[in-house]
Amino acid sequence: MIAQIEGNLVSLGNDSALVRVGQICYEILLPGYLASLLAGRIGQDITLCTMEYYEGNMAGGNLVPQMIGFVNSGERDFFKRYTSVKGIGIKKGLKSLALPIATVAAAVESGDEKTLTALPGIGKRLAQHIIAELKGKLTTFAIGAEPAKTSHESTFAGFQIEALEILIAWGEKRNEAAELINIACRKHPQIKTAEGLVPLVYRIKQGIEV
Repeated sequence: MIAQIEGNLVSLGNDSALVRVGQICYEILLPGYLASLLAGRIGQDITLCTMEYYEGNMAGGNLVPQMIGFVNSGERDFFKRYTSVKGIGIKKGLKSLALPIATVAAAVESGDEKTLTALPGIGKRLAQHIIAELKGKLTTFAIGAEPAKTSHESTFAGFQIEALEILIAWGEKRNEAAELINIACRKHPQIKTAEGLVPLVYRIKQGIEV
């Protein structure tokens, strides 16, 4: 099993990266928060801890090997526990982790259903199930979680939280980013995706959008 990969980040999608190691390029699936963190690293060398799994129907003999990348082995261990919860498979697990793992782990440990239900694909019942299954088991993963949310963040929807984490990953200060998101959404209530919100925030910050 490949446990770690070091190479050049060739390209990056919303949920995967292409990493060149020598003459070989590996496609590596990524949780949402990590895809955001790597946004400014294209062309640079990166190191990812990895895990492998097989996707497809075993009965039909149509299994495709896939590789998933994480920042470190601790986050890989978290993912294994997280996806052990009934109702969270590999694909849903990757898609749902739009926030840093420490933040998700802290939400589980504190019983914070609101933060969990803001994750893509996680409804209220599944959030409750995650807390029931994992609370008390994720303390070490919650170390380094972000401090309590600002007053703006307490009312943020999932796409706003995702946009906030992207802005923070790109070097913006948390409180300032939250304020800009609040302004952008007041001016443009039709925006309902992080992909639409982030560029709008930067236009407001630069004075292009008033």
